[in-house]
Amino acid sequence: MIYTCDVGRYRLRGSSLGGIHTAIMVPELRVLFDVGHFSRAFVGADHIFISHGHADHLGSLPSLMGARGLQQKGPPKIYMPEGVEAPLKRALDAMASLQRYDLTIDAVPMQPGDTTQIGPDLWVRAFRTYHSVPSLGYQLFRRVKKLKPEFRHLSGDEIRRLRESGAPIFDVVEQYELAYATDTLPRVLKAEPMLLESKVLILECTFLDERKSRDDARSGGHIHLDDLLDDLPRFQNEHLVLMHFSQIYEPREIKEILRAKLPAELVDRVVPFVPPGRCWPL
Repeated sequence: MIYTCDVGRYRLRGSSLGGIHTAIMVPELRVLFDVGHFSRAFVGADHIFISHGHADHLGSLPSLMGARGLQQKGPPKIYMPEGVEAPLKRALDAMASLQRYDLTIDAVPMQPGDTTQIGPDLWVRAFRTYHSVPSLGYQLFRRVKKLKPEFRHLSGDEIRRLRESGAPIFDVVEQYELAYATDTLPRVLKAEPMLLESKVLILECTFLDERKSRDDARSGGHIHLDDLLDDLPRFQNEHLVLMHFSQIYEPREIKEILRAKLPAELVDRVVPFVPPGRCWPL
């Protein structure tokens, strides 16, 4: 059921089919975005980011928690929009009662703009997405030191002496590594310009052609490919991973549509997250 794609230094594992299921893991970061289906490959995720409370993005969390329990793993941190925690815990309590097995989670409710550290040099910031229920996207970034412009002309020895003297010669800047935004209107791209600077942007693109109009997409809180075509010059991402495609499209057809509609200079940077072959996995 899961498939992979390599984007720069990261490998994405999982699957995404609009309205059916979405779960995408980044093994190198031990991060999982959404849990709309379960795979043993996801058991190693220490940080799980929930975009919203719809079942196709959250419904397989009990299975994941149960599998972690079998491996004697403690509860992972699960980040979610504020307001999702209470009903989610009630649902998990009901499942725990049915199977007589603890499904305790380490919940981290977040609001747009909240930032927290998830690794020695890795942070995540939540941002608002635009769907029919409370929803969030997530930007993963590193904080790195860069020499201030006024010192860049100095030699290595001069910089070393200044550093040893305690002079403030560095700025701390954010290096945007990977962002995830699903089930959202295209306005998120204007509201959060940092997404367009992320090395890897995982972005929903539910509809692709005239079979569904932009208005159809927006009425469901989704993005149409034509929305992105308007803004393509603004995308600075090394890799733009499109996912959450509607099941009205076959995987091979998605690749053909993208090749036909995207400018030639962008085709290699846009990666459709789809399985090989003609059909979606059953």
